[in-house]
Amino acid sequence: MARPTHCRYVTQVPQIEYFKPCGIPLRELQEVAISIEGIEALRLADEEGLTASDAAHFMRISRHTFGRLLTKTRKTVADALINGKALRIEGGTYKLLAPIPLSISKERKMPIIAVSSDGPSIDDMVDPRFGRAGGFFVLNTETMEESYIDNGESQCRSQGAGIETAERVCAAGVTAVLSGFVGPKAFTALTSAGIKIYQDLEDMSVREAIEKFTSGSISPAEASNKDRLDGMNS
Repeated sequence: MARPTHCRYVTQVPQIEYFKPCGIPLRELQEVAISIEGIEALRLADEEGLTASDAAHFMRISRHTFGRLLTKTRKTVADALINGKALRIEGGTYKLLAPIPLSISKERKMPIIAVSSDGPSIDDMVDPRFGRAGGFFVLNTETMEESYIDNGESQCRSQGAGIETAERVCAAGVTAVLSGFVGPKAFTALTSAGIKIYQDLEDMSVREAIEKFTSGSISPAEASNKDRLDGMNS
């Protein structure tokens, strides 16, 4: 039995479904077809100039699968151009993924952001805790590369979870943290490392938190959370 095809993620579906040689009726032409995910692979590699590794990560498939998909698509396009065939674009095994808006001003542009998350997906919920978050969804806003930092070890600590988590985030080269609440010690550690902190992000998905960040609708926390806690207790 053949192995099932895993879903490939694409950000857009082409508006044009056919290409054909000029002046020849479609009924008189041979036809070849490429899939929606094939067009996405072609776009990422040849229009956007992404590496095979980055493009594969973007489509959530292996690098080898991406390579096979791209090679097949390029061969089909070459066949249509060289042999004068009609080219049809349709079908495939894909899921439409809404793009993350990245219209960030120069003042707010930070290459790598980390969001405390309940899971590794961009559609998982934001974990309102920083120090004891299950993990962090990490997005490089320049390359669109996604990764995940597992924070399970800090969850098991009786104390010092915030500092250990801050060290883990710093080691990943993160420049901005999005979370619900960052404790005073972790807050100090992050700001000392030059990492901007955006908090009070709760009851929303990681994607929604990133959209708030990229749209400029949230501002970095400036005061120490020790001051914040003191103010709440006074």
